[in-house]
Amino acid sequence: MTRSFASVAGAVIDRASPPDVAMLAMGAGASLSQRAGAVLLLDSGPEFDVTEATALLADRIRLVPRLRQRLVPVPFGCGRPVWVDDPGFDLRLHVRQLTCASPGDERALLEVAATVLTGPMPPSRWTAVFVTGLNDGGTALIVVLDHVLADGIGGLALLAALVDQPQRDAPVGFPRPRPSLSSLVADAFAERLRALGRARSFGRDAKKALAAAGGMRPEPVARCSLLRPTGPRRTFAVVRADLAAVRATAHRHGSTVNDALLTAVTGALRRLLERRGEHLEALSVSVPVSARRTATSAELGNRFGVLIASLPVTGASERRMVKIAGLLAARKKPAAEASAAGLFGPLFRLLAALGLYRWYLRRQRRIHTLVSNVRGPDLPLAFAGATIRQVIPVAVAESGNVTVSFEILSYAGTVFITIIADPDGVPDLDELAADLRDELAGILAPATACRAAP
Repeated sequence: MTRSFASVAGAVIDRASPPDVAMLAMGAGASLSQRAGAVLLLDSGPEFDVTEATALLADRIRLVPRLRQRLVPVPFGCGRPVWVDDPGFDLRLHVRQLTCASPGDERALLEVAATVLTGPMPPSRWTAVFVTGLNDGGTALIVVLDHVLADGIGGLALLAALVDQPQRDAPVGFPRPRPSLSSLVADAFAERLRALGRARSFGRDAKKALAAAGGMRPEPVARCSLLRPTGPRRTFAVVRADLAAVRATAHRHGSTVNDALLTAVTGALRRLLERRGEHLEALSVSVPVSARRTATSAELGNRFGVLIASLPVTGASERRMVKIAGLLAARKKPAAEASAAGLFGPLFRLLAALGLYRWYLRRQRRIHTLVSNVRGPDLPLAFAGATIRQVIPVAVAESGNVTVSFEILSYAGTVFITIIADPDGVPDLDELAADLRDELAGILAPATACRAAP
């Protein structure tokens, strides 16, 4: 399901895609909007000037049209909302500087990130914050997007447009004219004709999407303390792993990096539950699956499906990894080919408008947690001449009764796993992070030993 582009009389009609609109509807009226981003840790040094870096960021934003646009509704019968250039765009509403609270360590920085993600957002639906006062003398850049702007792959395309590069495209003219009412009507009519042509495949695609997500009426997941109503606050913890070791371990068992990481995550959650006196045989995990490998800054948006699978949490990690690999392999392709958010967008919008979607989220028994994994750049990037040492993924959303989720990003040889928790539902976040480190250490021990051998 792709975004609709058209050019009529010099005005570009850039419509939000059906998944984009579904994202917008699902976040309407929620205590938390669906947002994602990253914390970039810059090896900046004392010569780094935030004012100059802000000016550089402003210059590069001109190369990403979406960052100077607003998503606006259209009159009835004129189709989905459209992105239009904002002639009143003011960088000062989007980019600011904060000083990290003492002691300026990772925990304090993540608290700043949580505040930014859960705070107000400018009309263009993104923000960037330079954070100084870190205990290592460096600077962090926190970039946050509303999920309607981009999914994980789109976010990487945006990052690529903002970092240092030897060559860049020329910026497009700004502001471009808004499309006229007649052009919107004509484009909407053409889009409906195209939709009729796709109608024959709707049944097949719907079947794929539902199969990947566990069917129309799956058996309710086991009750446990991971499921309880969540509030508007979020806390983060970060766990790191060596990408080469994760890959070697996964390949040794005929699995993928994602399979190995899911093995570690579910093992850590098992430990958490056991400490709470709870014992489960499996956990139901929601895994977003991208419908594209790459994107450009000219086409961000959302193109992904959702895979839901009941993953084993007991037994040896190696056997669990192999079983997880088999469970996911059967559902990855249909999940990528058919997006439930795109196919059933009108239904999502109706449920959201009636308040039923949030009601369902707070009572759902379909998943225990969500794990999102995006492969980032293999080589280090730089911004304003400073090497980006680390890229920590962050995200928040109206999570209903799901108290903990995981955002994973690989960057420059390291896997960054951010645990996102409701502080009331997961007061033992530090223990969960320690559990995840232990699970990773146990899984990766053979690969690490092989790499260390002469």
